[in-house]
Amino acid sequence: MSPTQLNWIHDARVALKDSEVDFFKVNPRRFWSDFIVSATFAYVSAGIYLAAPLFSAAQVIAFPFAIFWLYRSGSLIHEVAHLPRNEMRGFKLAWNMVIGVVTLAPSTFFTAHHRDHHSGRMYGTPEDPEYVVNVFRRGSLASIILYGLHIILFPAFVVLRFLLAPLSFIHPRVRDFTLRRLSSFTLNWNYEKNISRLDRRMFAAVELLCWARVSLMFIAVAIGLTVWPRLPLMYLLGASTLLFNQMRQVADHHFESNGTAMTMDAHILDSCNYTKNDFLTWLFFPFAIKFHALHHMFPSLPYHNLAAAHEYLETNLQNDSPYRSLGQPTWWSVASKTIFKV
Repeated sequence: MSPTQLNWIHDARVALKDSEVDFFKVNPRRFWSDFIVSATFAYVSAGIYLAAPLFSAAQVIAFPFAIFWLYRSGSLIHEVAHLPRNEMRGFKLAWNMVIGVVTLAPSTFFTAHHRDHHSGRMYGTPEDPEYVVNVFRRGSLASIILYGLHIILFPAFVVLRFLLAPLSFIHPRVRDFTLRRLSSFTLNWNYEKNISRLDRRMFAAVELLCWARVSLMFIAVAIGLTVWPRLPLMYLLGASTLLFNQMRQVADHHFESNGTAMTMDAHILDSCNYTKNDFLTWLFFPFAIKFHALHHMFPSLPYHNLAAAHEYLETNLQNDSPYRSLGQPTWWSVASKTIFKV
């Protein structure tokens, strides 16, 4: 990697650090307020959807609101993953207990593989857990249909994974295999988690909480505390929320890797910023994560400062800085090329 490749990225870093504003400072109030508001609306709308008579107007109207707010609440897993280990520990615990465990999506199943996606050794390779072209072939209708089926069926895998969690403790080899290959929220089955630095006690505690959660769902139906249609209704919520997340991922990057590890320069140029507020971009990119290329440049930038940092760089970088080429007009302008190879 030559020094010239990184000059423009270095210039951006210097510009941000020389600013009078500390763009890298976390604002706990923003984290907590976004979390509380999103979680409240998510559970209120989901509660109406689940309690309303089947196919009633209340249920139909509540359904898209429940998806939107559950997706927004769940998206904070991304911020939990990027917070330093000892920063805002109370927030991490609260998010995992209120959202992560309840929705069977704890941050322990996300953080490691998401950080691998950011790493120079893995980004854009066939093992990259979030490089969606590893999961389907661009322009292939059959492959795209299978990708859709994968999304629909993935929540069933998650439920089964947690339901059978206690069996993973029967032997160390079974446990290691489970942790390496069956403990990441990725659709790329080529990915293997590095478990050498895994906090196994914490992981097991969260895992068993999710086991209790999924077990109680079935027990409640079995003993008559709730009716069985509640389970497929909850499944539909889970699959729909996952679909939203995948719709975002198909436009996070241009996906132009040839399968080998990329330089930092190429990595960032393969990523996208969205500077306009069209409806689909707003829908699929909550909490300013639409500045995704900027996020990949500086993963420690808090989400609530991404928009301001982007505006600052646009004002202070040279006119010929490659950073300016990262901006994309709309979600569809990138997503259509990812899916259909047009």
